[in-house]
Amino acid sequence: MDTAIELRGVRKRFGKNQVLDGIDLLVERGTIFALLGPNGAGKTTLINILSTLVKPDEGTVTVAGLDVVRQATAVKQAISLTGQSAAVDEVLTGEENLRMMSRLSGLSGSESRRRSTELLGRFDLLAAAHKPVKTYSGGMRRRLDLAISLITTPSIVFLDEPTTGLDTRSRQSLWDVIAGLRESGTTILLTTQYLEEADQLADRIAVIDGGKIVATGTPAALKAQVGGDVVELRDQSETVIREIATDGTVHGLRTALDQLDREAAVGSVSLRRPSLDDVFLALTDPAASAGSSSDPRDRTRHTEKEFAS
Repeated sequence: MDTAIELRGVRKRFGKNQVLDGIDLLVERGTIFALLGPNGAGKTTLINILSTLVKPDEGTVTVAGLDVVRQATAVKQAISLTGQSAAVDEVLTGEENLRMMSRLSGLSGSESRRRSTELLGRFDLLAAAHKPVKTYSGGMRRRLDLAISLITTPSIVFLDEPTTGLDTRSRQSLWDVIAGLRESGTTILLTTQYLEEADQLADRIAVIDGGKIVATGTPAALKAQVGGDVVELRDQSETVIREIATDGTVHGLRTALDQLDREAAVGSVSLRRPSLDDVFLALTDPAASAGSSSDPRDRTRHTEKEFAS
């Protein structure tokens, strides 16, 4: 595997709080890797270590083959970091923001103009190039922020909750941009509070909880960990009143339906596949493991769940 990011035994403590407790992680070059976890799990601290903003207490971290402690300056030249809010000047136009940051990045005047025009087109901002950023929508600002982070074409991009606060259309538009970066060979590590986002974008996912990596794998592999399909019984108000886990086979479905018949169950029946909601709840929710069922599928509900970073 051509590795872009590697962490071995990484620990970080702030006072008495052990934020990261022995993190091992590999991210393959040219892929999108999503980091999921509940509030306080250590995601932002991990991003800050990878981007040289914070030093680990223990362990080794390499980014683009460079040690983040001993070769911090070189790491900064190989990466880009986009935070949770757009870091743009609202008084300047989109083009002025890009040209200013291009010059600060060391490009000449002509190179700055050329690169700005290229990025405005790439991020669908040409029509708004000469408008003040304060007139931009949230999605436009996020696209401009991401465009600025790519002025020098970094090989690795860290995105800390890139679509937080965006509406559905803007979020999907930014997903297309992020997927396009992968197609161009850029390695992307992102944190997100949207499970659907990780499912749509990520080649691989790591779930972090309590400062530890509790699971890694493809979205499909993680969902397979919680088993096969689930038969749901809903009442007239569409509330799920009964769930029966199956193995995903026709026989398993018949068995579940026969069980509902024996119980004289009344309501509408539907079938759903395990989701990242199920994975997240099964891996990170201590209360779930104390439930009456041994199968995490019987402890979850299919909702539009989002969780805080």
